Amino acid sequence: MAIPTTLPASWYCSPALHQLERRAVFLRSWFFLGTINKFQTGETARFEIAQIELTVVTTAAGGSSAKTVKVLNASNGEELRSQQTRTGLVFTTISSEAPSFDDFFPGLQDLLDSYDFTRLPHRRSLTYDGNFNWKTMMDGFQECLHCQFTHPGLSKLYPPTFYRVVNHHNWSRHFSNPDRDDDGLFLFFFPISTLNLYNGGMSTFRACPSAKPGVSRMEFDYYNLVSGEEFEEYYKFVRQVANEDFDLCERAQANLEKGVYTEGCLNPEKETGVVFYQDRVFEMVMAQHAREKEQRSGNP
Repeated sequence: MAIPTTLPASWYCSPALHQLERRAVFLRSWFFLGTINKFQTGETARFEIAQIELTVVTTAAGGSSAKTVKVLNASNGEELRSQQTRTGLVFTTISSEAPSFDDFFPGLQDLLDSYDFTRLPHRRSLTYDGNFNWKTMMDGFQECLHCQFTHPGLSKLYPPTFYRVVNHHNWSRHFSNPDRDDDGLFLFFFPISTLNLYNGGMSTFRACPSAKPGVSRMEFDYYNLVSGEEFEEYYKFVRQVANEDFDLCERAQANLEKGVYTEGCLNPEKETGVVFYQDRVFEMVMAQHAREKEQRSGNP
């Protein structure tokens, strides 16, 4: 069996590849924005994904207490395709080149139907920049070989010994307890979004690429039934995990840019999540490269 290898370091550092990746991956994907509880009726929320600014307008559905969202391209007012799942998650596209939601995330809706995400109030959002490529962050999320050493607190709750990742088309589910597959919900939505429902609350993040390959904007949301001091204890714990990953990613990106690391092998059993998502990036980039080559040659 061939040992899988990582994407070359140039894919994390090259401005030309970064722009090709934007056209190949981001314009053709769906993005998780949060649960419906994050959006307040009558208010406008703003996002930016891959240098495309979005406006989210929330209204009452049919005059009832239920809410519905509409996502617009902020530059021209065009309504973009969005999806509000039956259990309260909101996704969007950023261009017309993306396929349908069910084609992009086949089978995901059935899993999401098992959880009522509307029961958790939105408590806090947090945004800041990191000096790393978006893939550097996703490399870390999609495996847990580093967890025992980088996340001692998390490893006590979820020992990494039995950690495994099950990959689907454009999404992954993480498991840490072989006896209790219902203990926590850890999801990766290709290419940049995560959802982590555990320890009494839910945290989500997006690793949004900037115009520079070595800088990403981290966007976090935190949901919980509890508030006040109880929430602050939960928040302190999940922020500790996030900060540990942040430091690791900045150091890894620095090594990539210095040429300390160029390309290497991936563990075929323990890093299947990384293999899966990097393969998707590679496939989409090569397909876009072929399309653009045909266009330049004048072929339809």
